[in-house]
Amino acid sequence: VQLQASGGGLVQPGGSLRLSCAASGMIFSIKNMGWYRQAPGKQRELVATISADGSTNYADSVKGRFTISRDNAKKTLYLQMNSLKPEDTAVYYCRQEVRIPHMTEFSQYWGQGTEVTVSS
Repeated sequence: VQLQASGGGLVQPGGSLRLSCAASGMIFSIKNMGWYRQAPGKQRELVATISADGSTNYADSVKGRFTISRDNAKKTLYLQMNSLKPEDTAVYYCRQEVRIPHMTEFSQYWGQGTEVTVSS
């Protein structure tokens, strides 16, 4: 199983970006998904999560600005980021809990990270 994150880049304050995280490989089902970020010199932190039934959870710092969503048919996770601020600058990582065929348990997989820079 591999996760490919994309969509990062340089954007001005107040701008928008949409991140994607596509899973590939032998996948039977995907349960919870999430986005995390790590700013320079800081620990990785939770940004948002979405469960299999579509329930979402957001860090207080991004509520009202970011929207997490998923397309189960495409095995893809999204993060729509609006009203971006310089403090949103970080490497964004995706995580998916995946069950592969012939296994009964879910395992956690991480994408390689996509860099978001918010600067004028």
